[in-house]
Amino acid sequence: MKTLFLIPLLVFGLTAEAQVETLTLKDALTYALENKAEARKSRLEIENSEYQIQEIRSRALPQISANGGLTYNPVLQTNILDGAIFGQPGQSVQVAFGQKWTSNAGVSLNQALFDQTVFTGLKAAKSTREFYQLNNQLTEEQVIERVANSYYSVYVQRERLTLLDSNYINSTKVRDIVKGQYDNGLAKKIDLDRILVKISNIDTERQQVKNQIELQENALKFYMGMPIENQFVIPQTEFEVTPISLAEVPNTANRSEYLLLKKQEELLEFQKTAIKGEYYPTLSLVAGYNYLGQGPEMPLFAKPADGVYWSDYSAIGLNLRIPIFTGFGTRSRVRQADIDIQILQEDIKDTQLALDLDYRNAKAQIENNLITIKNQSENMKLARDILDNTKNNYLQGLATLTDLLDSQNESLDAQNNYTRAILNYKIAEIALIKSRGELKTLLN
Repeated sequence: MKTLFLIPLLVFGLTAEAQVETLTLKDALTYALENKAEARKSRLEIENSEYQIQEIRSRALPQISANGGLTYNPVLQTNILDGAIFGQPGQSVQVAFGQKWTSNAGVSLNQALFDQTVFTGLKAAKSTREFYQLNNQLTEEQVIERVANSYYSVYVQRERLTLLDSNYINSTKVRDIVKGQYDNGLAKKIDLDRILVKISNIDTERQQVKNQIELQENALKFYMGMPIENQFVIPQTEFEVTPISLAEVPNTANRSEYLLLKKQEELLEFQKTAIKGEYYPTLSLVAGYNYLGQGPEMPLFAKPADGVYWSDYSAIGLNLRIPIFTGFGTRSRVRQADIDIQILQEDIKDTQLALDLDYRNAKAQIENNLITIKNQSENMKLARDILDNTKNNYLQGLATLTDLLDSQNESLDAQNNYTRAILNYKIAEIALIKSRGELKTLLN
């Protein structure tokens, strides 16, 4: 009975394990944004930024704390007083002050009334949130770009394998023909050996491409955050070439990379302002209420009858701090902040140039690859026609085996060149979409 019960479970497990899903580019990108570690960590950073903002805001709120203490004085401090106080003029009297036991408990409050650094931090809070939101947007775009390029690379390798499989089948058919001719004395052994060598080479290349496919698929799964054991197929429609408009010139000021640097510059300006705030006075309100117990015994449980007395006291005041001289430390920090801003501004200029370069290069690659695709498409058809004619001529004895093998190689090269041209176009298309700051449109 146990064996009969395990058989359906085993079959179900094998079926589930062998399940293959169709994976479109949109599916791959959506999966990556939900599961890839970089995207998940970036969203956590946004959540964490809210707590950082709350921490900054807390500095402007009242700071309330409770305190307490218990002290035992084995030896009380004594002071020398004039004996006239005690009716002994002309003599010095040694008097002990305090009690053996002292206990206190209280509550204190500190409220900042004027602190320029706190005010600056509050102003920077909104920019801090926006910085992490932009960083998340940039991270998602980087994930999209990496996954899209890897996705297309997997397709190209699979297309190469399809072509090699087709060439392998055609070559085996030629082998059968040549073998039949050889058996009937119509072909030389060297012809049969040549076609056998060709088949062996094709099979070796097939194994190499299969290995490359596995590596590319594993890389794609890693970029997506997908378990390695998952299997998928890629639909052919994902690689149709649709000419993209090149008339629109993107504004690099809208790119996430540029916006992130500008937001970082804004935060550095706030940091500089906060350092300058150290030149300003600070004013805070302080208040406290305390309860004090003293006596020869532990005050916690003793009463006045035991010589222990409790009393309360409170105080309210203002604390004013005016910086006068800090050894030029504040000035040095302000100048360091200035240098940080200048360095970042150089990065912004360089990034703008790099973003412009990316667009120009992507545009040029799009234009060149469209021409290449057109040429390779015509070349592929021509090579296929030549192969078909050469095969017919060979069967009729009008062409040599060398002509036939050369035609097969040329046809395979033409098809591979066309596939590579498609890949180059798709990668250039991703680069162009990125240069326009529109990578997320791939999710639509």
